[in-house]
Formats: sequence, structure tokens, C-alpha cells
Amino acid sequence: MKYYRKKGQVSYGEAIGIILLDSEAPFIPGDVANATTYEFPVRFQRVEGLTVQKMMDHDKSSMEKIMEAAELLQKEGVRAITSDCGFMALYQTELRERLHIPVFSSSLLQIPFITQIIPYGKKIGVITANGKSLDESVIKLCGVEDTSNLVIEGLEDEPNFSSAFLIEEGVLDTEKVEKEVVDRVLKLQKENPDIGAILLECSVLPVYAEAVQRASGLPVFDFVTMIRYVFSAVVRESNGGFM
Repeated sequence: MKYYRKKGQVSYGEAIGIILLDSEAPFIPGDVANATTYEFPVRFQRVEGLTVQKMMDHDKSSMEKIMEAAELLQKEGVRAITSDCGFMALYQTELRERLHIPVFSSSLLQIPFITQIIPYGKKIGVITANGKSLDESVIKLCGVEDTSNLVIEGLEDEPNFSSAFLIEEGVLDTEKVEKEVVDRVLKLQKENPDIGAILLECSVLPVYAEAVQRASGLPVFDFVTMIRYVFSAVVRESNGGFM
């Protein structure tokens, strides 16, 4: 077999490119921004000045920096590009227009898929970093025309989650954050017994997905379920079984 260089590319074997916010929170295994979360190599690209607060404010002033980061990842050979913030849906349209590889900027892109696979009439419970910021203007950028089947619960008022990921004080108590997340899910489920699945919007929340499923008994979708799914589509392997 012969291999040929790709002009301008200096490393190989990273199929998924991940655009990172300019954030310095502790990103532990299971988090989108921790490379050991994945069973395959990923490539990160940080966007200077793209803060959590800008995302919560729907501030699109970092547009050109984001495009440059995405184009650099594309140049370095990734086969698809995602991010570490569900609010990056704000840039989904522009990224798709600019690049020639798949872009799945937000975990919220899974909403239409989840809607079609859960029992008819069931709702999706969305746990988000900030329920006040996650409005229809963001959700509809993910191909969601009807938001009536969504029930949204924010974590912005939870002290441990907020201090670690919104205020970014530099300390993460995983046990306390897990309790906050699970308590919010159970509250949402109690108020909406017709929920058929949970979607964790924020990229730090896959860490707690197993605890959420154990407590709720529901299918749980998050950023990592989406990344693994796309990876399986852009990197196909030959079948290794036998007859």
C-alpha cells in the first residue's frame, strides 16, 4: 500500500476536531475537553477570548476566530468538527457554509433524532448550564422547528456547578456537582412524568451521565454520545468477525 502526504498537514490520525472555549475549569475524564474520554485520538483547538460568558450572552464577536480555528483543524486533517459548548449552535450555520467536512457544533443537534426514536408523545428533558440563556433562538439553529416537546432545566443557580464552570474558580467537587445534576433531573422528572429521554447540553455533563441514568431510568444523550456516533460514521472499519 502506498501513502501520500496531504499538503500542509503535519500530523495524522485524529478524525475528530474539537473547538474549545477559552476556559480553565478542571476538565476531568468523561468531559469533552479531556482526551482520555475517547477511545480514539482527537485534536483540540482553543479559541482565545471565546469565554463561557460570551456564549451565555449569545455574543458572536468571536466569529472570525472560530472560523480560523475550524479551518486550521480541517487543514490538519480532521474528518469532522465539534466543540465543547452546546451554545456553539450559534455558529453551526456559518461553520457548515465555510467548511467542506461535517460540523456538529452542539449536543442540541441530537434533539430531532431523539424526538423520532422515543415513544410518541414523550418529552425530552434538557439539562443545561444556563436555562435562562438556552432559548428558542439557540435551539432552532439545530434544526428544531417545534420546541413544545422540550422541558429545560438550568444549573446556573447550583453553587458547585456554577463556581466550577460558570465563574471558573478553579476547583471542582465532582460528588457535589453530581448531586446537583441528579437532583435537577429528578425534579424535572417529577414535574414532567412524560419525559422519555434526557439530553445533557453542557460538555462537562457527560461525566455524570451514568448517575443520571441510574437515578432516572431513562436513555441519556450528551456530547460524547454524539461524538462517538459521528466518529463511527467518518471512520469505518472492516468487519473482523468470522463465519
